Amino acid sequence: MNNVLAGVIPAEGGFEATTSGKYNIAIGLLALLTLVGVGAGIHSIYAGHEHTFGVSRGVPWGVLIASYVFFVVTSTGLCIVSSVGHVFGFENFNAIAKRAVFMSIATIVAGFLVIAFEIENSWRMPVGNVIGANLSSNIWWMGTLYGAYLFFMMIEFVMLQKNENKVAAGFGLAGLLTGIVAHSNLGAVFGLLNGRDFWHGPYMPIYFITSAAMSGCVAIIFFTYLAYKINGWQMSDKLKTSMESVAKMGALMMAIIMFFTAWKMITGITGHPPGKYESMQALLSGPYALNFWVGEVLLGLLIPFVIILAVKGRNMNALFVASVSGMIGIFFMRYDLVIVGQLVPSYHGMGLVDYPELLTYMPSLHETLVVVAGISLCGLCFLVGERLFRGHVSEDH
Repeated sequence: MNNVLAGVIPAEGGFEATTSGKYNIAIGLLALLTLVGVGAGIHSIYAGHEHTFGVSRGVPWGVLIASYVFFVVTSTGLCIVSSVGHVFGFENFNAIAKRAVFMSIATIVAGFLVIAFEIENSWRMPVGNVIGANLSSNIWWMGTLYGAYLFFMMIEFVMLQKNENKVAAGFGLAGLLTGIVAHSNLGAVFGLLNGRDFWHGPYMPIYFITSAAMSGCVAIIFFTYLAYKINGWQMSDKLKTSMESVAKMGALMMAIIMFFTAWKMITGITGHPPGKYESMQALLSGPYALNFWVGEVLLGLLIPFVIILAVKGRNMNALFVASVSGMIGIFFMRYDLVIVGQLVPSYHGMGLVDYPELLTYMPSLHETLVVVAGISLCGLCFLVGERLFRGHVSEDH
């Protein structure tokens, strides 16, 4: 009965597919990779970031910050997508609500894991957040708001499991509002840095919220498709309609991000604004051109946008290809945003001899392993969630 209400058509073998050897191997592999990455992070704390990380005084934020942004942006986006259904009453989105809420929790936990090792004395953070509260600090607000957001999302998920849908909707709304405020604040962490021309301005908080909605649409398509393959289920017409609606919402967000990106580049090169122009050139024709044109533009925007429009959101296999392309491209977006914003040195334009025009950064092995741990933890939570919560079967609301 639950399967019918969820829009699920069990295939031969049904949920028992998750107990297969392949599933157990995947669980073991992801757990191992998580442990290896955590071990690398712990070693970096004892050995010192200056010896194990590729960051420097000139480029203090590396791939761990980029990965943290990737995870929390995806988490907020999943919260937005889930709230469209059971908070705002758009029934087409109800079938994906439980999985979206669960994965929003999984992705932000993965983000916390990554940022814990980026902060060298991470164990001080919980205590310092309370006794050393600095209300004028965007980073303090970021930690506080994301902590509250995680709390609301966890309560919402519990209420959904108990089919207390009105209570879940209330906590979902609280989580959505807290997540949006937290996410716009994360954008402000970048946008309010006067010394970084590439980031500075009111554009960043708005961009972060819009790109979060796009990321959430891409992520829920990706995880839902994988979940049905893992569970050995076939999607019913009801769920396909839900996926179609999510895909179309994602395509709209991609179009908006294309608009944002185009004008960001135009304003960054017109008139050769000091500091910003050099960063834009690094993306357009410099060392990060491949990241930008192939990663951000092609994989992150054009390929998924064209695929969704071509199939009108109705071909599940095509949507999965679009989601894979989008997930990879979105990671490039976060990486380029964080790294390229720091490449122009603060002494640029002073005419100093023997100083580089652009700084350089390359992720170290320790950083890479911590990122792998975050991705593996997210995948591990996904697989365990599919078993524990029986594919996040949803009731009609």
